Amino acid sequence: MNRYGAVILDAEGLRLTAGEKALFRVSRPFGFILFARNIDTPDQVRALVSELREAAGHEAVITIDQEGGRVQRLRAPFWRDWPAPLDHVAAAGARAAEAMYLRYRLIAAELHDLGIDSNCAPLVDVAGALTHPFLRNRCYGETPAQVAEIGRAVADGLLAGGVLPVLKHIPGHGRASADSHHDLPRVDCMKSDLQDIDFPPFRALNCLPMAMTAHVVYAALDDRPATLSPSVIATIRDEIGFDGLLMTDDISMKALSGDLAARARQALAAGCDVVLHCNGSLAERQAVADAAGEMTTTAQARAEAAMACRRRPDPVDISALAAQLDALTGGRMHG
Repeated sequence: MNRYGAVILDAEGLRLTAGEKALFRVSRPFGFILFARNIDTPDQVRALVSELREAAGHEAVITIDQEGGRVQRLRAPFWRDWPAPLDHVAAAGARAAEAMYLRYRLIAAELHDLGIDSNCAPLVDVAGALTHPFLRNRCYGETPAQVAEIGRAVADGLLAGGVLPVLKHIPGHGRASADSHHDLPRVDCMKSDLQDIDFPPFRALNCLPMAMTAHVVYAALDDRPATLSPSVIATIRDEIGFDGLLMTDDISMKALSGDLAARARQALAAGCDVVLHCNGSLAERQAVADAAGEMTTTAQARAEAAMACRRRPDPVDISALAAQLDALTGGRMHG
């Protein structure tokens, strides 16, 4: 069998262009990611998902950022609008894990209905005093135990709905005081602090099928961003114990420097399995796909193991789940 291309790519609009189809046919991306610009109606999304898989020549993973709050690509009137995760956790109080399971089981139902089989969640970065506002209300709490418990509930809700979770941002973005979309954050704490606070939620969820790296420099580990650092990737594999498919965060983010092809090569050389590239021109996507090439034997095995975790959703009464969630949060927490 042909190996997958070691890339996750995106599309410019609501349907594929001829150029995109040609690129995807040759590069056979492992997967694709959808953005708001790709979303109009349910039937349109289903048609785009079908086009993407047909062009790639296999049942490619289709992922999306559907966290809630500022980070949700599917919105009303066709889909539920959600508050920021941290607001939802606060509203549910002691029953936050139960509420977040229900929330992500409902999200999974909406995704699965469209043919989207992955979601970039749970986010198990531990919030702290320095957490940048771009991330803070996307977090689930300020203690490793709470974050791990809720992260597990989020992952379980997605998996029960037939959707693959993506654990992020490994090995932890919570200490970063800069937004990696615009700047390269640097974390100067001791390694023992990372081991005590940041790593535990990822270790608790290290059996999940996929994870996404953080574009963050951890001075105690390396002077390179985690995504491009062999030593940080080794820490993720050996100390945190994650052996699933490891994807980069978007390599077009300004936290990284150098041309896109070089970033792709460096990330794969550091030990990432697949490169995520978003928001680029067709020529840039072509350059990244060419630089990434095919998955290694090890990456291909991880990709196949992740894809094998896809399953039919557990049968549930969606309206009953929504009513349970309303009861837990006073009925204010979703549209």
